[in-house]
Amino acid sequence: MQSIQATIITIGDELLIGQVIDTNSAFIAQSLNAIGILVKSRTAVGDNKKDIIEAMDLAIAQNKVVILTGGLGPTADDITKPLLNDYFGGKMIVHEPTLAHITHIFENIHKRPMIERNRKQAEVPDVCEVLFNETGTAPGMAFIKNGTLIFSLPGVPHEMKWLMTNKVIDKIKQNFKPNFVAHRTLLTAGIGESFLADLIADFEASLPETIKLAYLPNYGMVRLRLTGSSSNEIALNTSLDKLFNSLKTFVTEYLVTDLDETLEVVVGKLLKEKNQTVSTAESCTGGFIGHLLSKHAGSSQFYTGGIISYDNRIKTEFLDVPTHILQTVGAVSKEAVEQMALAVRSKMNTDFAVSVSGIMGPSGQTDEKPLGMVWIGVANREKVVSKVLYLRFDRHKNIEVTANQAINLLRLLIINKI
Repeated sequence: MQSIQATIITIGDELLIGQVIDTNSAFIAQSLNAIGILVKSRTAVGDNKKDIIEAMDLAIAQNKVVILTGGLGPTADDITKPLLNDYFGGKMIVHEPTLAHITHIFENIHKRPMIERNRKQAEVPDVCEVLFNETGTAPGMAFIKNGTLIFSLPGVPHEMKWLMTNKVIDKIKQNFKPNFVAHRTLLTAGIGESFLADLIADFEASLPETIKLAYLPNYGMVRLRLTGSSSNEIALNTSLDKLFNSLKTFVTEYLVTDLDETLEVVVGKLLKEKNQTVSTAESCTGGFIGHLLSKHAGSSQFYTGGIISYDNRIKTEFLDVPTHILQTVGAVSKEAVEQMALAVRSKMNTDFAVSVSGIMGPSGQTDEKPLGMVWIGVANREKVVSKVLYLRFDRHKNIEVTANQAINLLRLLIINKI
């Protein structure tokens, strides 16, 4: 077994100007980590030949695996393939299986003739191993230099993912036997990162050098991850399990889950286990809580639906919030969100309900109700509980934090902690 390092190079001007968000690197890193390949660096370069070559030279000198994405399309700014042909000293040839595949896509699926620009996508350097791409028109390519494997993959995420999963991982396994890498992850809520660090200081100080602890904070919640690497998979997992069980005893009061899963998944599991349901009444989050609760398969078992009561008229007509509440204490109030939660739970006949109303910004605040003030309500068949937040972020982050805080308050009500 050996420690194998990798570098990811993403190519495209659109990445550097922020027009496109790089999600490819995250998927590639996760895929490599799962087989024990440690990603040493991630580099983004523009559509510039000199910059790409410099990034490749450095990556090949320092790593056994280099993965590039982007620049394999049919337009003039897609320079990766001819660059790689020159870099590895090859000549361009037509890969007949890819040509047949592209022809089929245009003639039988798109129902239009294939032009020369698309035909050229079937051309590859004769010094590469072609990674046939069943999901698109740009084939992947594999090269080797000085014992380093270099892969060039399309930048289109679903094509890259298919090639990583079905071609690249197997190719790496054939060439290297990396150390085993394993993780244990838990999620805490209700304690800040610095306070959590003090709480587990003795545990962290006792960790062996081969095990690393990472803090992953996210506004009111902190994920803790133990990571280890070893040539002995059984010994590694035994050690991690023992340490992880010890870590959980330190954070019992704040523990949400001891799996690497999101808060909405945790709540969904709780509701499904109890055969219970939830509905939502959202003002300031505009349906984002409902989106989170319904985004995973199987959510129809516990999430019945919601009312987006952005306008006060909807709060009054559909959620029975009395006009005098809106005229006195206002929509952003304990009284309003509690009535919203009670009404939506009753009207949708669910076991639980969540409601929110707040001022997300960048305007709308008053002296009494500052920017970022949010009220959250949760209700079951016996009671309603509310909580106020004072957030300090931009509009999008305020919405995200509110949704997570609301779902966590729901979790606490489900497990009878409030």
